[in-house]
Amino acid sequence: MTKQELHRGRLIDHIGLVVRDLAASKAFYAAVFDVLKIPMGGSDAHNFWADELFVSAPGSQEVQGQLTGRHHIAFQAQDRAMVDAFHKAALAHGGTDNGAPGERPYHPGYYAAFALDPDGNNIEAVFHGEAERSAASVRIRY
Repeated sequence: MTKQELHRGRLIDHIGLVVRDLAASKAFYAAVFDVLKIPMGGSDAHNFWADELFVSAPGSQEVQGQLTGRHHIAFQAQDRAMVDAFHKAALAHGGTDNGAPGERPYHPGYYAAFALDPDGNNIEAVFHGEAERSAASVRIRY
């Protein structure tokens, strides 16, 4: 049987969302990032960020002022329990259920949950099953 090899972290440098209500979005993402063990990177009056995700209010100087529309963003979870906790936290902090935790048919071991954030973005947490990670992250020094 051939094993599938997945590579992550090679395509996207960063993602930016422009949201209607920055405070509501910050509460939602802070809660789901807490259970996914993703530290918040920082915030200011018009933005907050974590890892490669930047979320801005329309008045931010960094964006064009237009809402970004609906996107699908999937965050990696370390195990099934973390996916379950993500879904619970998302619903408790302004998210709407868009798919309860469970196995999906995408590939064997794909366990995920989905929630719509306060702006209707489809946010997912996924655990791909037991795997060997080649690196914890990509380190960029400048």
